[in-house]
Amino acid sequence: MTTPTNPDIRLVVLDMAGTTVADGGLVEQAFAAAAAELGVEPGSTDHAEKLAHVRATMGESKISVFRHLFGTEDRARRANAAFEKAYGELVDGGLVAAVPGAREAVETLQADGRPVVLTTGFARVTQDTILHALGWGDLVPLTLCPADAGGRGRPYPDMVLEAFLRTKAAEDVRQVAVVGDTSYDVLSGVRAGAGLVAGVLTGAHGEADFRAAGADHVLDSVTALPALLRGER
Repeated sequence: MTTPTNPDIRLVVLDMAGTTVADGGLVEQAFAAAAAELGVEPGSTDHAEKLAHVRATMGESKISVFRHLFGTEDRARRANAAFEKAYGELVDGGLVAAVPGAREAVETLQADGRPVVLTTGFARVTQDTILHALGWGDLVPLTLCPADAGGRGRPYPDMVLEAFLRTKAAEDVRQVAVVGDTSYDVLSGVRAGAGLVAGVLTGAHGEADFRAAGADHVLDSVTALPALLRGER
């Protein structure tokens, strides 16, 4: 016998890197390029402290992270440009892959009548590079980056609310599910008032982080989401 968890979920907002896309340390590799552009010495205390902040704020808009780390807008934009260039080159080099079963999970969700929106903290150019590399250009009806929702990324609720407004798939934000691999993904869903918010253990953060941010569920992978929404878990 199964008990529906939330049978009225009509829209699913999924993070990309770490949730549906295997990161494999690419963010940290690209950060090294950004740090070098700004003259941060590899192996220095400054480098270690900045890298720790990058790890702690996984899921946040990258330009926001660099504004915090480097102070001025000019330095932040230089760092962000170097980061996006390095990440794009890593993706073009074949160093990106889907989380096992993620595409199938997205297809199942949509076959069940729940449109999926893919969101990211990266810039649009990087998001599109990843989508192209995976062959996901037509996988979902909508993809969003921070610039598509007024410029503020997670942990603000803007991208979740933008997905709700643009798709018109749900009548109430409580009919939206938000899933990601960072506490910022979870917090953005909670702040948006989403009816179901879940963290997945395939990326940056763990169960304690998710629970502290207000997650309703913690899943081993996004592949468990279709069964959860069907009330089979």
